[in-house]
Amino acid sequence: MTDPHSAHEARDRRDAELAVLPTRANPAHVAYSCDNCGHWQRWFAATPPPLCPVCADVRNELPRDGFTFRTAAEVDRLVTTSWREAVPGVTEFYSDPDIGLGSHGWVLETDSGLLGFEATGWYSQDALAELRRRGGLSALASSHVHGFGALWQLQDELDPPVLAVGVDDLPWTKAFRVTYPADETLLLAKDVTLHRTGGHFPGHSVLHDAGRGLLFCGDSLKIDLHPDGSARALSAHKAFHAQIPLSRRELSHMREIVGALSFDTVFSPFEFAAGVTTAHVVALIDHMLSRPPSAAPVPMDELRPATTVLA
Repeated sequence: MTDPHSAHEARDRRDAELAVLPTRANPAHVAYSCDNCGHWQRWFAATPPPLCPVCADVRNELPRDGFTFRTAAEVDRLVTTSWREAVPGVTEFYSDPDIGLGSHGWVLETDSGLLGFEATGWYSQDALAELRRRGGLSALASSHVHGFGALWQLQDELDPPVLAVGVDDLPWTKAFRVTYPADETLLLAKDVTLHRTGGHFPGHSVLHDAGRGLLFCGDSLKIDLHPDGSARALSAHKAFHAQIPLSRRELSHMREIVGALSFDTVFSPFEFAAGVTTAHVVALIDHMLSRPPSAAPVPMDELRPATTVLA
């Protein structure tokens, strides 16, 4: 028979131990950015990482002459961070010059405070000061590793209580601590929900802002733009550089999830375009399902909006 006093004592010891566990990375470990793709890793201070797991993955290209890495201090000396209003209620943060793949960070105004989705590759002190001036971040989330950017830096500096990534993509999150592993859906703020689409990565997720009709699509879509910023073509892929298409099952799942969301503006980790609607994306997927697998872009004028959309 269990002694209830012993059980209570064991629970109290466990709670005390959890209370002193570190919530941030070990300060003895250094953040390194891959010169090729920009992916950040925590590694030992005495030596850079042996390789970049993102570049070594089939979805990205290897560097031409081997791996090289920069520390946060080195990146800070080279990069300027800027921000601007993308659409009302959404601020775009971006780095100049681009770091690696050149991801941008989106900050949404919500009833619960500022919500960060994806991240640019570096946040200068003035960019961090701007986020602090606006009240900090109530939550962070990302579609998948190609949009992570410097999420680790935002967590270290601003300490939002929620950092959400699809649970199937946890192997890529060594640079930061995921506080809310997401399953199929996760409500992050009023009318703002994370939905797992899979496909490009197993845990790949999109963020839907139902109130404003916005879809933060991650790499479920690639948007080719005209010089004026309007959408020229759409595509979807398992691997862009290698031009590996999505499977029919993956496309059908994406159609089921994204076709049920209402939006008229789409944001990837790299750009955004007004006028890309649910019907355009459903038409793209139907186009892809009607022919042999391909990751080629389809011009917007060939994506005639369907008369019905999945409900």
